[in-house]
Amino acid sequence: MVDGQYPRPLYVDYKDVELLKKLTNRQGKIVGRRKTGCAAKSQHAISKAIKRARIMALLPFVGE
Repeated sequence: MVDGQYPRPLYVDYKDVELLKKLTNRQGKIVGRRKTGCAAKSQHAISKAIKRARIMALLPFVGE
């Protein structure tokens, strides 16, 4: 958030693995909006970034 407004389009970097690990649970599932407290647009951007990171083999598809 910059100056109280979200940048358009909202973009979450898929290479920021430490942030994305915090948004997945132990089984590797994406944590829902109720737990993260994100808005819908933010959650969509997070989900897209996690899926991209999984395809690029930066994140595992399943937990450890």
